[in-house]
Amino acid sequence: MAETWTEEQLITDGFERVYCESEWYDGPRAGLADIDGKPHYFENHDYDHTGEADEYQVWPASEAAVKLERERWAIFARWNERHEAGEVGPETHPGHGGIDSRYDELELLLAPHRRPPNDARRLTGELRFAAGTRYRAEGLDYWIRWRPSRDPQLDSL
Repeated sequence: MAETWTEEQLITDGFERVYCESEWYDGPRAGLADIDGKPHYFENHDYDHTGEADEYQVWPASEAAVKLERERWAIFARWNERHEAGEVGPETHPGHGGIDSRYDELELLLAPHRRPPNDARRLTGELRFAAGTRYRAEGLDYWIRWRPSRDPQLDSL
């Protein structure tokens, strides 16, 4: 099991809240998190996990997109709670489509916001885990500390 920290420790050490994830594979690949105190999308599709911090493309999220993302995430978190309690099976996951009409609508509305713009920054993200439930309506159990990319030349791409 991963070591956990308190929210106070995470904030003191410069980690920022992750509000939702839209993809996880051997670590977070896409989602919405604070960067410098403001919500940003993050995306990484480099699955060559070396144990070092991962590099992400990041770009600001509008207030409207944040509201929709958090609504979508809350639908998922409520489903996950029921799933872990054994009340529903994996076939009822709202991401399968055709199960929760509002979730489906949100996915369509959010698709354009989730595409990284040409001027997306590149930052390195380091994860730490907080104690408690993995998936919560207000966010996840991991936080990310953002730092400049390992290769500053990539920031200008």
